[in-house]
Amino acid sequence: MAAIKTTANRGYDIIGDIHGCAHTLERLLEQMGYRKISGIYQHPRRQAIFIGDIIDRGPRIRESLHLVRDMVEHGAARMVMGNHEYNALGYCTRARPGSGKKFLREHNARHNRLIKETLEQFHAYPHEWNEFLEWFYTIPLFIEEEDFRVVHACWDQTLIDQFRERQKGACIDEDFLHASSAIESFAGQVMDTLLRGTDLRLPDGMSITGRDGYVREFFRTKFWADDPRTYADVVFQPDPLPRPVAKMPIGEEERKQLLSYPQDLLPVFVGHYWMDGAPAPLKNNVACIDYSAVKYGKLAAYRFDGEKALSADKFVWVDVDRPEQPDYPTSEDSVAR
Repeated sequence: MAAIKTTANRGYDIIGDIHGCAHTLERLLEQMGYRKISGIYQHPRRQAIFIGDIIDRGPRIRESLHLVRDMVEHGAARMVMGNHEYNALGYCTRARPGSGKKFLREHNARHNRLIKETLEQFHAYPHEWNEFLEWFYTIPLFIEEEDFRVVHACWDQTLIDQFRERQKGACIDEDFLHASSAIESFAGQVMDTLLRGTDLRLPDGMSITGRDGYVREFFRTKFWADDPRTYADVVFQPDPLPRPVAKMPIGEEERKQLLSYPQDLLPVFVGHYWMDGAPAPLKNNVACIDYSAVKYGKLAAYRFDGEKALSADKFVWVDVDRPEQPDYPTSEDSVAR
């Protein structure tokens, strides 16, 4: 593998959630000056960093995985794990005897639907799929360089420091995967927080039904909010809170559950959150790169060159249009959230 250069010598292009949109990824790479050399997309002066969630939902998951893995293995890219890669490991890993479960991730209707396209597209290539599952163990949960950080959903410094100490690095192993199936465990908290984000329980036993039909008693929250006062100040998800709830003040107990990401910390890049509109930083040192590509939004990237204050003019993107349609029939819910 090629040696990784520092930002002083090399720029980085952080690329959002792909979800099987391989044709769109190729368009974005080519727009940024990457060219195929011996079948691998490469740039003479820059390195791509994928934010995770290469799989599930989209029409060309297998092609996307091959493209990304080839780039990573040849030093043209790096990648952090997304919750969908983690979910796939759990879904395909048998639970240990005595656990009361067959698989680490339950094979229920919702989980079956989320991984449906991935398993269908690898149906004729089972050995490849098993190799990719093994490869997922080599993907770090986070990247931290001298002047930037990358994680799929949330940078929690305390959990990351504890994880580094216990795992002696940034990757999980099969023992950690098994341990993480208990959400209340340390391993469960690491995977849920870093790969899915932080949340708060809705008040008074309330629940909300998202656009995906899933009923939730929690809502996703910002890990970077500065001095939030109401629920509206911290909510960060596509489905809005009911207006009366959004106006409610945050209590002291809830405030203790929130994270912060002060302005003087390194710029951090996340995906995961299904943004829309014109790409722009969330604050001077926080940027989300996920702009809903698989829902015919944008496949976006941030071209980072060591700046301390992130800027909207460093985002590039391609709009995802109908040519990303599959070459074969797929389920009608393949692009549902």
